[in-house]
Amino acid sequence: MDQLEKKVTEWAEENAAKAVSLLKRLIGEKSMFGNEFNAQAVVLEKLRQFDMDIDVWEPSIKQLKEHPYFVSEREDFHESPNITAVKKGAGGGRSLILNGHIDVVPEGNPAAWTYEPFTAVEKDGKIYGRGSTDMKGGNTALLLALEALEACSVTLKGDVLFQSVVDEECGGAGTLSAVMRGYKADGALIPEPTNLKLFVKQQGSMWFRITVRGLSAHGGTRYEGVSAIEKSLHVITALKELEHVRNARIIDPLYRDVPIPVPINIGTVQGGTWPSSVADRVVIEGRCGIAPDETPEAVKEELTSWLKDLEYRDEWFKHHPAEIEWFGAQWLPNDLPDEHPLISALESSFEKMKGAKPIREASPWGTDGGLLHHAGQTPVIVFGPGEVKAAHQANEYIEVRALIDAVKIISLFMMEWCGVADGGDGADKGTEG
Repeated sequence: MDQLEKKVTEWAEENAAKAVSLLKRLIGEKSMFGNEFNAQAVVLEKLRQFDMDIDVWEPSIKQLKEHPYFVSEREDFHESPNITAVKKGAGGGRSLILNGHIDVVPEGNPAAWTYEPFTAVEKDGKIYGRGSTDMKGGNTALLLALEALEACSVTLKGDVLFQSVVDEECGGAGTLSAVMRGYKADGALIPEPTNLKLFVKQQGSMWFRITVRGLSAHGGTRYEGVSAIEKSLHVITALKELEHVRNARIIDPLYRDVPIPVPINIGTVQGGTWPSSVADRVVIEGRCGIAPDETPEAVKEELTSWLKDLEYRDEWFKHHPAEIEWFGAQWLPNDLPDEHPLISALESSFEKMKGAKPIREASPWGTDGGLLHHAGQTPVIVFGPGEVKAAHQANEYIEVRALIDAVKIISLFMMEWCGVADGGDGADKGTEG
């Protein structure tokens, strides 16, 4: 680590309280679906401290619907703005997108929380609150990394584009809108909670809805009807079998510690209208994973074909096939080649900080990286503080130590990837691309 890099990392350590304070403010803004405005105002206030060109806009549903990758249940983005702030480089370096989502999932049952979900609490080296790990902690790390470079008078060669986007939890319309607005780069980093591991591959996923038909009858003479609930058990069994078949095909060392790389999850089952009636309709909703090397279309075709084969299990399905539709949200997969310079640059920065090589893994969940890659032709790596086991859970938390380490590593990564125009000793540093 050279003197300038040491100066930057020391600044991050000395200003850890700034990171904690900012994260607490962000957690305090309840930025769920359609309610992101106030949290984005906090981000905007921070960005105005830097010398950056700031663009704030509300995504256009009309424009988004023209894009083939747009999938969302949302009807408008009124008071749900996106933010992109651009720090122009001196020239001759690689550009970088730092992309984080500001939206969070609902808190669930408040009684399951030890502390109020949207009042950040710091205890025993952890910060508790909804969004602390997914992913306001990552966003905070990005903002403090920008501030570290600014405070240490680091001039990068390449442009840096910081993005705080909406709608990631519902399919990524915010990031897609940023791509359609023209924001692309030579590389991108998304600070989702990877526990400071390098996620070089991410699965995608889609939501499905399967309708199973039966024949209504009085419960006292149920033999005159056909129970859609009983028939739905065939569908659930088939989905479990398909999950096994699909995952048996995946032979990838990056998934060695992931029990089910591409799950098929059944999230809701609804059926029947009366205890004394035979149910004539059941609706099953769930999520189907997409492997990094698959397309959504191929996965849809396989699942549809699997359901069609139900007629060989039960003749009822030959005349009353299970109906499938895809709805709600979609996350595209992403696969970064093993020798991509994004990986080597981030590994180098990690080693300078930690004195050891980072762990590479594949993500068992989707991110906006698939959209940046497929729609924006921007290669993506996912790396950030926090652990996914705490995400979407009661008592969500992030470790302060991991947050500050992420600030340091991301700061060094920006210098490595974009190149340093003036390292303080008159010599240009970093690589060009």
